[in-house]
Amino acid sequence: MKKLWILCACLALSISLESCKRKKYTEVVEVPLPTTQEKVTIGTPDDVKAESGAFEVTKLGYKYDDLAPHIDAMTMEIHYSKHYVTYTNALNNLLKGTEQENIPIEDIYKKLDLNNNELKNNLGGYYNHTLFFDILGCKSNEKPSDTLTSSINKNFGSLESFKTQFEDAANKVFGSGWAWLVVSKSGQLSITTTQNQDNPLLSNATVKGIPILGIDLWEHAYYLNYQYRRKKYIEAFFKVINWKKVSEKYDEALKTSP
Repeated sequence: MKKLWILCACLALSISLESCKRKKYTEVVEVPLPTTQEKVTIGTPDDVKAESGAFEVTKLGYKYDDLAPHIDAMTMEIHYSKHYVTYTNALNNLLKGTEQENIPIEDIYKKLDLNNNELKNNLGGYYNHTLFFDILGCKSNEKPSDTLTSSINKNFGSLESFKTQFEDAANKVFGSGWAWLVVSKSGQLSITTTQNQDNPLLSNATVKGIPILGIDLWEHAYYLNYQYRRKKYIEAFFKVINWKKVSEKYDEALKTSP
Protein backbone atom coordinates (compact mmCIF):
# COMPACT_ATOMS: atom_id res chain seq x y z
CA MET A 1 0.00 0.00 0.00
CA LYS A 2 2.85 2.33 0.92
CA LYS A 3 4.57 1.57 -2.38
CA LEU A 4 1.35 2.35 -4.24
CA TRP A 5 1.08 5.69 -2.44
CA ILE A 6 4.62 6.64 -3.32
CA LEU A 7 4.01 5.64 -6.94
CA CYS A 8 0.88 7.81 -7.11
CA ALA A 9 2.74 10.76 -5.57
CA CYS A 10 5.56 10.49 -8.09
CA LEU A 11 3.05 10.27 -10.93
CA ALA A 12 1.25 13.37 -9.72
CA LEU A 13 4.55 15.28 -9.42
CA SER A 14 5.54 14.22 -12.92
CA ILE A 15 2.22 15.42 -14.35
CA SER A 16 2.61 18.71 -12.47
CA LEU A 17 6.15 19.26 -13.83
CA GLU A 18 5.06 18.39 -17.36
CA SER A 19 2.23 20.89 -17.03
CA CYS A 20 4.68 23.57 -15.95
CA LYS A 21 6.88 22.79 -18.89
CA ARG A 22 3.95 23.09 -21.28
CA LYS A 23 2.99 26.38 -19.69
CA LYS A 24 6.53 27.65 -19.99
CA TYR A 25 6.70 26.87 -23.68
CA THR A 26 3.29 28.28 -24.51
CA GLU A 27 3.70 31.61 -22.73
CA VAL A 28 5.03 34.22 -25.20
CA VAL A 29 6.25 37.69 -24.31
CA GLU A 30 4.94 40.08 -26.92
CA VAL A 31 7.65 42.49 -28.14
CA PRO A 32 6.24 45.32 -30.24
CA LEU A 33 7.87 45.81 -33.63
CA PRO A 34 9.21 49.25 -34.56
CA THR A 35 6.44 51.39 -35.95
CA THR A 36 8.74 53.10 -38.45
CA GLN A 37 11.88 51.96 -40.22
CA GLU A 38 15.07 53.57 -38.97
CA LYS A 39 16.43 56.01 -41.51
CA VAL A 40 20.14 55.94 -42.28
CA THR A 41 21.47 59.47 -42.61
CA ILE A 42 24.27 60.18 -45.06
CA GLY A 43 26.36 63.24 -44.29
CA THR A 44 28.15 65.53 -46.73
CA PRO A 45 31.85 65.54 -47.66
CA ASP A 46 32.16 69.23 -46.79
CA ASP A 47 31.47 68.40 -43.13
CA VAL A 48 34.51 66.13 -42.89
CA LYS A 49 37.64 67.56 -41.30
CA ALA A 50 40.75 65.99 -39.85
CA GLU A 51 42.33 67.13 -36.62
CA SER A 52 44.77 70.02 -36.91
CA GLY A 53 48.10 68.89 -38.32
CA ALA A 54 50.50 68.87 -41.22
CA PHE A 55 48.07 67.27 -43.66
CA GLU A 56 44.39 67.79 -44.40
CA VAL A 57 41.88 65.54 -46.13
CA THR A 58 41.48 66.27 -49.81
CA LYS A 59 38.20 67.93 -50.70
CA LEU A 60 35.88 65.92 -52.89
CA GLY A 61 34.62 67.45 -56.11
CA TYR A 62 31.46 65.35 -55.91
CA LYS A 63 28.85 64.16 -53.41
CA TYR A 64 28.83 60.71 -51.85
CA ASP A 65 26.00 59.50 -54.07
CA ASP A 66 27.38 60.93 -57.32
CA LEU A 67 29.29 57.73 -58.07
CA ALA A 68 26.29 55.42 -57.59
CA PRO A 69 25.50 52.77 -58.60
CA HIS A 70 29.16 51.96 -59.30
CA ILE A 71 30.24 52.99 -55.78
CA ASP A 72 27.37 53.45 -53.35
CA ALA A 73 26.94 56.47 -51.07
CA MET A 74 27.26 54.56 -47.80
CA THR A 75 30.58 53.04 -48.83
CA MET A 76 31.86 56.44 -49.94
CA GLU A 77 30.91 58.09 -46.66
CA ILE A 78 32.43 55.39 -44.46
CA HIS A 79 35.55 55.22 -46.62
CA TYR A 80 36.09 58.98 -46.75
CA SER A 81 34.89 60.18 -43.34
CA LYS A 82 36.09 57.22 -41.26
CA HIS A 83 38.97 55.25 -42.83
CA TYR A 84 40.65 58.17 -44.59
CA VAL A 85 40.24 60.58 -41.68
CA THR A 86 41.63 57.99 -39.26
CA TYR A 87 44.78 57.60 -41.37
CA THR A 88 45.11 61.38 -41.66
CA ASN A 89 44.81 61.98 -37.92
CA ALA A 90 47.23 59.14 -37.12
CA LEU A 91 49.81 60.47 -39.58
CA ASN A 92 49.56 64.01 -38.23
CA ASN A 93 50.02 62.76 -34.67
CA LEU A 94 53.11 60.78 -35.68
CA LEU A 95 54.67 63.79 -37.42
CA LYS A 96 53.81 66.33 -34.73
CA GLY A 97 56.94 67.98 -33.35
CA THR A 98 59.30 66.27 -35.84
CA GLU A 99 61.30 67.77 -38.70
CA GLN A 100 59.08 65.87 -41.12
CA GLU A 101 56.05 67.90 -40.10
CA ASN A 102 56.91 70.73 -42.50
CA ILE A 103 58.13 68.95 -45.62
CA PRO A 104 56.23 67.58 -48.66
CA ILE A 105 54.97 64.03 -48.35
CA GLU A 106 57.16 62.89 -51.27
CA ASP A 107 60.24 64.01 -49.30
CA ILE A 108 59.02 62.08 -46.26
CA TYR A 109 58.96 58.99 -48.47
CA LYS A 110 62.53 59.60 -49.63
CA LYS A 111 63.77 59.62 -46.04
CA LEU A 112 61.42 56.97 -44.69
CA ASP A 113 62.82 54.22 -42.47
CA LEU A 114 61.13 51.10 -43.84
CA ASN A 115 61.36 49.46 -40.42
CA ASN A 116 59.06 52.12 -38.99
CA ASN A 117 55.86 50.25 -39.82
CA GLU A 118 53.56 52.60 -37.94
CA LEU A 119 54.71 55.62 -39.92
CA LYS A 120 54.91 53.67 -43.19
CA ASN A 121 51.36 52.33 -42.89
CA ASN A 122 49.75 55.63 -41.93
CA LEU A 123 51.78 57.55 -44.49
CA GLY A 124 50.52 55.17 -47.16
CA GLY A 125 47.00 55.24 -45.76
CA TYR A 126 46.94 59.00 -46.17
CA TYR A 127 48.78 59.28 -49.51
CA ASN A 128 46.99 56.38 -51.21
CA HIS A 129 43.50 57.49 -50.18
CA THR A 130 44.19 61.10 -51.13
CA LEU A 131 45.06 60.03 -54.67
CA PHE A 132 42.13 57.58 -54.82
CA PHE A 133 39.53 60.19 -53.90
CA ASP A 134 41.16 62.77 -56.17
CA ILE A 135 40.84 60.67 -59.31
CA LEU A 136 37.17 59.71 -58.85
CA GLY A 137 34.16 61.62 -60.15
CA CYS A 138 33.76 60.61 -63.78
CA LYS A 139 31.76 62.34 -66.50
CA SER A 140 30.40 59.79 -68.94
CA ASN A 141 32.11 61.24 -72.02
CA GLU A 142 35.44 61.94 -70.35
CA LYS A 143 38.69 60.53 -71.76
CA PRO A 144 42.40 60.96 -70.99
CA SER A 145 44.09 64.00 -72.46
CA ASP A 146 45.72 63.63 -75.86
CA THR A 147 49.16 63.55 -74.21
CA LEU A 148 48.19 60.80 -71.76
CA THR A 149 46.28 58.89 -74.45
CA SER A 150 49.37 58.90 -76.65
CA SER A 151 51.50 57.55 -73.80
CA ILE A 152 48.91 54.87 -72.95
CA ASN A 153 48.79 53.77 -76.58
CA LYS A 154 52.59 53.65 -76.70
CA ASN A 155 52.97 51.61 -73.49
CA PHE A 156 49.88 49.39 -73.61
CA GLY A 157 48.62 49.41 -77.20
CA SER A 158 45.33 51.18 -76.53
CA LEU A 159 43.14 52.50 -73.73
CA GLU A 160 41.06 49.32 -73.87
CA SER A 161 44.19 47.18 -73.66
CA PHE A 162 45.40 49.22 -70.68
CA LYS A 163 42.03 48.68 -68.98
CA THR A 164 42.28 44.92 -69.50
CA GLN A 165 45.84 44.76 -68.18
CA PHE A 166 45.04 46.97 -65.18
CA GLU A 167 41.97 44.92 -64.24
CA ASP A 168 43.98 41.72 -64.57
CA ALA A 169 46.68 43.04 -62.23
CA ALA A 170 44.10 44.24 -59.70
CA ASN A 171 42.29 40.91 -59.71
CA LYS A 172 45.53 39.10 -58.90
CA VAL A 173 46.12 41.08 -55.70
CA PHE A 174 45.63 38.64 -52.82
CA GLY A 175 43.97 40.20 -49.79
CA SER A 176 44.26 43.93 -49.12
CA GLY A 177 46.27 46.17 -51.40
CA TRP A 178 46.31 48.50 -54.39
CA ALA A 179 46.78 48.50 -58.16
CA TRP A 180 48.53 51.49 -59.73
CA LEU A 181 49.33 53.30 -62.94
CA VAL A 182 52.70 54.96 -62.38
CA VAL A 183 55.10 57.23 -64.22
CA SER A 184 58.73 56.11 -63.98
CA LYS A 185 61.73 58.40 -63.81
CA SER A 186 62.15 58.03 -67.57
CA GLY A 187 58.50 58.99 -68.15
CA GLN A 188 57.33 55.49 -69.01
CA LEU A 189 53.91 54.31 -67.82
CA SER A 190 53.70 51.03 -65.90
CA ILE A 191 51.07 49.00 -64.06
CA THR A 192 52.02 47.64 -60.67
CA THR A 193 50.47 46.45 -57.43
CA THR A 194 51.31 46.71 -53.73
CA GLN A 195 50.12 45.04 -50.55
CA ASN A 196 48.40 46.75 -47.63
CA GLN A 197 49.12 50.53 -47.69
CA ASP A 198 52.42 50.31 -49.57
CA ASN A 199 52.83 52.22 -52.83
CA PRO A 200 55.40 52.76 -55.63
CA LEU A 201 57.06 55.69 -53.81
CA LEU A 202 58.70 53.31 -51.33
CA SER A 203 62.40 52.70 -51.86
CA ASN A 204 61.84 48.93 -51.91
CA ALA A 205 58.91 49.01 -54.36
CA THR A 206 59.07 46.38 -57.10
CA VAL A 207 58.16 49.05 -59.67
CA LYS A 208 59.12 52.55 -58.56
CA GLY A 209 57.38 55.63 -59.87
CA ILE A 210 54.87 58.38 -59.22
CA PRO A 211 51.31 57.05 -59.00
CA ILE A 212 48.76 58.90 -61.14
CA LEU A 213 45.90 56.42 -60.77
CA GLY A 214 45.16 53.84 -58.10
CA ILE A 215 42.34 51.54 -57.02
CA ASP A 216 41.80 50.63 -53.37
CA LEU A 217 41.41 46.85 -53.08
CA TRP A 218 40.76 46.72 -49.34
CA GLU A 219 37.34 45.30 -48.47
CA HIS A 220 36.19 48.60 -46.93
CA ALA A 221 36.29 50.10 -50.44
CA TYR A 222 33.68 47.80 -51.94
CA TYR A 223 32.22 45.16 -49.61
CA LEU A 224 28.91 46.83 -48.71
CA ASN A 225 27.88 46.88 -52.35
CA TYR A 226 29.80 44.02 -53.95
CA GLN A 227 30.55 41.56 -51.10
CA TYR A 228 32.71 38.76 -52.57
CA ARG A 229 32.37 40.09 -56.15
CA ARG A 230 35.53 42.18 -56.12
CA LYS A 231 35.96 41.69 -59.86
CA LYS A 232 32.71 43.60 -60.45
CA TYR A 233 34.00 46.48 -58.31
CA ILE A 234 37.23 46.60 -60.32
CA GLU A 235 35.25 46.73 -63.57
CA ALA A 236 32.98 49.46 -62.17
CA PHE A 237 36.00 51.53 -61.13
CA PHE A 238 36.66 52.45 -64.77
CA LYS A 239 33.21 54.03 -64.96
CA VAL A 240 34.01 56.59 -62.26
CA ILE A 241 37.57 57.65 -63.13
CA ASN A 242 38.08 61.39 -63.51
CA TRP A 243 40.46 61.30 -66.47
CA LYS A 244 40.99 65.03 -66.37
CA LYS A 245 42.50 64.67 -62.90
CA VAL A 246 44.58 61.67 -63.96
CA SER A 247 45.85 63.62 -66.96
CA GLU A 248 46.83 66.53 -64.71
CA LYS A 249 48.72 64.19 -62.42
CA TYR A 250 50.47 62.69 -65.43
CA ASP A 251 51.65 66.11 -66.63
CA GLU A 252 52.87 66.95 -63.11
CA ALA A 253 54.67 63.63 -62.76
CA LEU A 254 56.61 64.22 -65.96
CA LYS A 255 58.11 67.31 -64.30
CA THR A 256 59.09 65.44 -61.14
CA SER A 257 61.60 62.68 -60.46
CA PRO A 258 60.40 59.93 -58.08
